[in-house]
Amino acid sequence: MEYVIQFGQLFLSISILVVLHEGGHFIAAKYFKTKVESFYLFFNPWFSVYKKKIGETEYGIGWLPLGGYVKIAGMIDESMDKEQMEKEPEPWEFRSKPAWQRLIIMLGGIIVNVIVGFLIYSFVLMGYGEKYLPNENLTDGVFVMNEVLSESVGIQTGDKIVLVNGETYQGFFNSVENMLYAETITVNRGGEELKLQVPGDVLGKLIESKKLGQGLLYPRIPFTVAGIGKGYVAENSGLMLKDQIVGINNDEIKYFDEFKALAEKYTNQNVELKVLREGKTVSIPMLIPDSNILGVARYPYSVEELGEQGIYETKTNKYGFFAAFGRGAGKAQEEITKYYNGFKKMVNPSTGAYKGMGGFYSISKVFGTKWKWQNFWEKTAWISLVLAFMNLLPIPALDGGHVMFLMYEIITRRKPNEKLMEYAQMAGMIFLLLFMIYANTDFLRF
Repeated sequence: MEYVIQFGQLFLSISILVVLHEGGHFIAAKYFKTKVESFYLFFNPWFSVYKKKIGETEYGIGWLPLGGYVKIAGMIDESMDKEQMEKEPEPWEFRSKPAWQRLIIMLGGIIVNVIVGFLIYSFVLMGYGEKYLPNENLTDGVFVMNEVLSESVGIQTGDKIVLVNGETYQGFFNSVENMLYAETITVNRGGEELKLQVPGDVLGKLIESKKLGQGLLYPRIPFTVAGIGKGYVAENSGLMLKDQIVGINNDEIKYFDEFKALAEKYTNQNVELKVLREGKTVSIPMLIPDSNILGVARYPYSVEELGEQGIYETKTNKYGFFAAFGRGAGKAQEEITKYYNGFKKMVNPSTGAYKGMGGFYSISKVFGTKWKWQNFWEKTAWISLVLAFMNLLPIPALDGGHVMFLMYEIITRRKPNEKLMEYAQMAGMIFLLLFMIYANTDFLRF
């Protein structure tokens, strides 16, 4: 059921964005009196799930959920309609329009994606506000969840994040997100500030560790029992779900990350495990095995739970109507910049970031396995901006490929050779097909 919810959110999000993106092309084409022959959600090779012709345009739903399209008359596109292109141009065809009009038609989808991302962020901020965990509230520093950060960068559990690439961030999780693309991270360790260098290949190493999805850094959290494994010493010990482990014998711990070192002190010894249960301290007899593994899963506190349970003090910025649009524009810009920084690493082989290239499976995971409307709309806004960025790339078969040829025409005042454009379109389609096959085998690679 969890995967159904996860993929269901992705399916709905992509469907909304495809219709809006193609609608951008459609509206621009109609404005300039250009004939649109088809408007489809999803692709329809061989047959359509639904179709209906209204006026000169056939509207439909295809069966292959890899995007959508509008077929504009007189345009070299993925339909590769060579028969039409061999006829004399008609005044209502794309190729008969001035270059600047054709450019606006091709940019229509990208412009709509940017506007949609900005508007969704604005309305989410207006309705929910912006909750964050201030860095300064992590008085005992961070919990390092991936050893690559310790080995390659030098960040240690207990460090306090001060700067990322020389910049301060309002919230802890914003700091962590930007670490993936940073060159330096400044931490406070025991009252001393240290500037740590981030190697260029650290993202590749994080991907190779196969733990990137588990997180990088997190606020230090209590060791609360979320599950007890069969066959481990904790199974019949009397330990209960929601118990908070606070010590062994007379030694106390406050955070989950402190437990392993303390357990090693009592290897092969019978001890009194101290837990906090419903506000009272309870002692549970237990043998600490050679492995120092009790078979207990820690509870993964969410940001909301950290605040609700008083573990950390979170803050929420509230926005009025006009302020929400200002912050929405700023957030959209931040996300595009962040994605651009990640893309630069992705296309640089030396970083190893290309190993983490993912398809629909990876994207679906950003929605999570619970349907929360705030999260759904935030992730939809992010995907909309990503679609805008990717479609602007100068690759034939993408909007950016058409824009590239149109810019050539505007600058040189000469139309590119139609045969060249046909071959480029075909090459672009083959490239994108191979790229999608590779990207969507991410669940096999990881």
